[in-house]
Amino acid sequence: MTQRDLHSEFLRADLFLAMGRPIEAARLLQPLVEAEPANEAALELLARSYFGSAQLARAEEALTRLVEMAPANGWARRALARTLERQSRAGEAVAHHRVADALGAG
Repeated sequence: MTQRDLHSEFLRADLFLAMGRPIEAARLLQPLVEAEPANEAALELLARSYFGSAQLARAEEALTRLVEMAPANGWARRALARTLERQSRAGEAVAHHRVADALGAG
């Protein structure tokens, strides 16, 4: 895929997510993230798509990668905490909530 194709797919995925179709967004984003594993924006959108479609294990995996790539990303910390909570793992979520709070994440 060319950069232009990747960007077009990202925009399409963002539109699908905005339209409430997270499964379609994730389908478009999976190959994009594989092609550009260091692309934080694509990984975040993929995580949001997984979370929005209740694919919580996949959301956790994407968010964990995002936190590893950008430890000061308060949004990713908060989203990871909420993903863990939705999987009945509130104890594991506490540390991520604390970091998100310290970073001023809403």
